[in-house]
Amino acid sequence: METTPTARIRAADADRERVATAVQTAGSEGRLTLEEVEERLTRVYAARFTDELTELTADLPRPDPPRPGFPLTREALRRHPALRLHLAVAVAVAVLVIVRWAVLGAGFFWPAFPLFWLTVSVFVHARVRAARERPRAAVPY
Repeated sequence: METTPTARIRAADADRERVATAVQTAGSEGRLTLEEVEERLTRVYAARFTDELTELTADLPRPDPPRPGFPLTREALRRHPALRLHLAVAVAVAVLVIVRWAVLGAGFFWPAFPLFWLTVSVFVHARVRAARERPRAAVPY
């Protein structure tokens, strides 16, 4: 009975670029000498299969995954009209309850409670949007 060799996966240009970036980063951090960087980059761009790429970065530390930043930014508001609308509605409701409090002359600042929950809802919405946008973990080489 003839056994078939294990199937090798061909490397894509994106795979090569990802590994090349890791090698260049290691060189800029001083983990590799200039000669090692040149040698590995030559091998990266000559690689045809992903297992060839894996061995080029096996001795390099893996970068820490990026931590999510503050979810409510101008860029997030620009990209997500629903988030922008949510924030606009929250601000409008906040203005209405504060005006009502001021007109009625109530001593206790009762709008603090709805304002708190409006703020929490906007931040949760922004955090969920940011989590949905975050790229899934790629297979490290």
